[in-house]
Amino acid sequence: MTRINELRDGEEFVGFYLIKESEVKQTNTTPPKDFMNITLSDASGQVPGKLWDASESDKEQFKALTLVKVQGIVQLYREKLQVKINRIRKTTEADGVTLTDFVRAAPVEPETLVARIRNVADSIADADIRAIVAYCLDKAGDRLFHSPAAKSHHHAYYAGLAYHISRMLELGEFICAQRPFLNADLVKAGIILHDIAKPEEMVSELGIVSDYSNTGKLIGHISLASLWIAEAAFHAGIAVDSERVMALQHLVLSHHNLGEWGSPVQPQIAEAVALHYIDSLDAKLQMIEDALDTAASHEDWTPQVRGLENKAFYRLKL
Repeated sequence: MTRINELRDGEEFVGFYLIKESEVKQTNTTPPKDFMNITLSDASGQVPGKLWDASESDKEQFKALTLVKVQGIVQLYREKLQVKINRIRKTTEADGVTLTDFVRAAPVEPETLVARIRNVADSIADADIRAIVAYCLDKAGDRLFHSPAAKSHHHAYYAGLAYHISRMLELGEFICAQRPFLNADLVKAGIILHDIAKPEEMVSELGIVSDYSNTGKLIGHISLASLWIAEAAFHAGIAVDSERVMALQHLVLSHHNLGEWGSPVQPQIAEAVALHYIDSLDAKLQMIEDALDTAASHEDWTPQVRGLENKAFYRLKL
């Protein structure tokens, strides 16, 4: 059975995969015919696939989070691998495969990641900031153990959000030691809170996002997190218009840096500048790391990385 990172252009393959995304489309022919865009995934990566002449049964059976056995051929389209699905069926008990075999996950156990985040939250010296962070962590609750950090761009897998926050905290600790003029409590809090509402923004199972929630579509995680901070302050008896609350809200609201990237304001305090670049650095390096990890071992170049201006990255042979 062929793993996704072993697929080669022009080769036929057979394997078991998890359907990560599935949508029905129509050709431009007259009359139009139904086909399906199906993203196949396993622990080694994912690849887009086409199922042509999709039947009503196909459209009903082959939805997201379905385990399937596929026979097909690998093709190169616009410099990216995709597969033409010739035969597909749901797996059966006799196949001996389980859903968790195909789920990508953070390389560190979720319990370890969440414990690290909570330990840093507890280390915040400012009592008001510490109380607000604790409230928001409790509001995210157990979802932090399994939520991805994004639908596709970065840390888009099981426990990806906790992994993203944990790695950012490591970067934040270094930067605060190098730049002691920064308020370390605010940097820690900003890192923990910047994406804390992601689990409410996305509908996910086993780290796979099937859609954005109504709240996510209409409000979004940035505004949600700002609201959570105000709610936390209210419950803790902290003045909602205090400088601390304003600073925390500014950190969250500005962390994407630009309006076209989702931030209603740009960073205008030093800690907000630090947060934006810590977030960006971790996200972008993770995109490259994941692309290298999931690219076929025989390939010198990764597929194009959409979150990095559609650039491919070369695997050095040092």
